[in-house]
Amino acid sequence: MPPSPSRPSNSKPGNSRLAAYRGGHRGEMLAAWLLRAKLYRLLARRYKTPVGEIDLIAERFGTIVFVEVKTRARASDEATALEAVNQARILRAAAIWQARHPRLADWPCRFDVIFLAPGHWPRHVINAFDAN
Repeated sequence: MPPSPSRPSNSKPGNSRLAAYRGGHRGEMLAAWLLRAKLYRLLARRYKTPVGEIDLIAERFGTIVFVEVKTRARASDEATALEAVNQARILRAAAIWQARHPRLADWPCRFDVIFLAPGHWPRHVINAFDAN
């Protein structure tokens, strides 16, 4: 079969996807360390549901925190990354998590975003968007 004209012949399939996957894992690990340093207790990492995935779920002072981690090449891309957060997907996945954890379902919850960029301190946006 001839090579695809849309892909240069010297690129290997999946290299950029694999790098993004590894970068995402690394970013989530750094975000988890940041939350632990801020005295959050991690409840779940990469929580998968049929409607999507929540990067981190933590608890602090009786509040459940659903965290989306955004890793970007430049800190100036934060605004674009915040717009890219699929709030509806996270809200649906959080509802599934709460349904599967009825003991914690009545606890207050919020939705945070942690931005990571090389050469910059992580930025933790508390209550980045509303559940309503």
